[in-house]
Amino acid sequence: MLISASRRTDIPAFYAEWFFNRLKEGYVLVRNPMNAHQVSRIDLRPEAVDGIVFWTKNPLPMLERLNELKDYMYYFQFTLNVYGQDVERHVPAKSKVVIPAFHRLADAIGPERVIWRYDPVFYSAKYDFAYHVHYFAKLAERLAPCTKKCIISFLDLYRSAARNIREIGARQLSPQEQEEIAAQLADIAQSCGLQLDTCAESIDLQRYGIGHAHCVDAELFSTLLHCPLQLAKDKNQRLECGCAESVDIGSYDTCCHGCRYCYATNSAGKAAQNFKLHDPRSPLLTGALGADDKVTARKLPSCRRSQTELVF
Repeated sequence: MLISASRRTDIPAFYAEWFFNRLKEGYVLVRNPMNAHQVSRIDLRPEAVDGIVFWTKNPLPMLERLNELKDYMYYFQFTLNVYGQDVERHVPAKSKVVIPAFHRLADAIGPERVIWRYDPVFYSAKYDFAYHVHYFAKLAERLAPCTKKCIISFLDLYRSAARNIREIGARQLSPQEQEEIAAQLADIAQSCGLQLDTCAESIDLQRYGIGHAHCVDAELFSTLLHCPLQLAKDKNQRLECGCAESVDIGSYDTCCHGCRYCYATNSAGKAAQNFKLHDPRSPLLTGALGADDKVTARKLPSCRRSQTELVF
């Protein structure tokens, strides 16, 4: 079983203590996003978890406690954009805080386990083609010693983010604009020794050396674990998504970064309200179990294949 921590919120930035408590307890409770009264009990013991993917914009609350992950294989999807606080309202200062944190994380676990995400790409009067090219180059130069790969995606107008996006004058890129910016970013990435891939995009950019990413990557975990994994494509993600199946332990409307483009947060107010309900000692990310909640243990065996299984 692979754990996604989490596409729905930033666990390293806001819920690190809770996460480490869940590892100590050996399980976590996760509400079904479509039916809040359906609660899954997920086994987090090392023998049940083949790997963990952390998604974050700020891993600092975890950096001093990475030793507590010694029994697990994991890597980070680390989003680092060039937008200011008009877009990413509560993300710490990039130059003074986030970039140094990126370096520290890579020093601690290795550059192959810190994947840079530059997404989503959108245009506005301020954030135009020239802006992205200029500042992506500056970021790539600073991050190249700390990572092997950069993943990009283009803005999707999810209903939850549409109003926030309109307020800052942002817009989606046309297919032609996507190709133009991708070609420029690919040149920059390649000059810095970085592989550039897209996340959940149907556009074919292979002519520029850009592949389709597997953000939850069974092949990467197989390499890191020195053991093949048997995992299917995640059926709960979009058709264009190349991720392997995983279990997400986060909750929507709990991230406090306040990013205008975020699909996982309907409103900053709701996220702040849910954050107040958070108890680091609770098995749930927010709130508590109620009388109408039904808890079901999900049986998710290890996906590791023994070498003997590979002998025909």
